[in-house]
Amino acid sequence: KSTKLRQMLLSPQLEFMMEAHSGISACIAEEAGFQAVWASGLSIATQLGVRDSNEASWTQVLEVLEFMNDACTVPILVDADTGYGNFNNARRLVRKLEDRGIAGAAVEDKLFPKTNSLLDGRAQPLADIKEFALKIQAMKDTQRDPDFNIVARVEALIAGWGVDEALKRADAYLEAGATAVLMHSKLKEPTEILDFLKAWQNKGPVVLVPTTYYKTPMQVWRDQKVSLAIWANHSIRASVKAMQEVTAQIFKEQSTAGVEPKIATVKELFRLTKDDELKAAEDKYLPKV
Repeated sequence: KSTKLRQMLLSPQLEFMMEAHSGISACIAEEAGFQAVWASGLSIATQLGVRDSNEASWTQVLEVLEFMNDACTVPILVDADTGYGNFNNARRLVRKLEDRGIAGAAVEDKLFPKTNSLLDGRAQPLADIKEFALKIQAMKDTQRDPDFNIVARVEALIAGWGVDEALKRADAYLEAGATAVLMHSKLKEPTEILDFLKAWQNKGPVVLVPTTYYKTPMQVWRDQKVSLAIWANHSIRASVKAMQEVTAQIFKEQSTAGVEPKIATVKELFRLTKDDELKAAEDKYLPKV
């Protein structure tokens, strides 16, 4: 899986990755045709009912990732926040991710505990460039799988530090061994991303997360030689809205008759969780009465 993810990151074509936050959402992303899954920190935290501020411990995130990896055959790139601490936490994380078959980790150059990049009016303190580059180096020195991927998420534009700072950080992180850099922006227009890409001159693979500037046509990113675009939180947002609507309707009507046509059947749940494989295994391994 790590090799497949590396091929996507290094591909000359624009590749796409869908967010997932559970085994079933990973399975659904793969069924839809996505060749890789983004294990979103925001989405995993939300489905656990906590804030995206490292309130869920990294071991709790690992447990979710294990279910996700078991449920799909495509590679998973995990949103690993800051690496959950300093270089020592980050390098231990790499070992545990590899143990679970996770294909790569995206780490951001902010301070622990992290602050979600899309929150309005919050300070977004950044890590020292040298400290973060050495964290990447520690992660690279620790990995056993040569194709395990470290994606360095640059938060300079989120913090308002400008394109020059973003370039300086991206250079340092790529030199430290990152497979790719993820350049993040929360503007509704892609102006600063385009300014970065023009100045970057395709020095290394670039990953984008067009959550706020989603109206930009994908051809723009193809023309700019962007490697990967991540749809970063859309499954959790879709499921939350669906649950809110169905739950409110059932409460109001005191019946499920009105919602049955617009929800998945129980049979579909059995199909997604591969009950047919269990039935075949039972036929093979349980004694016949």
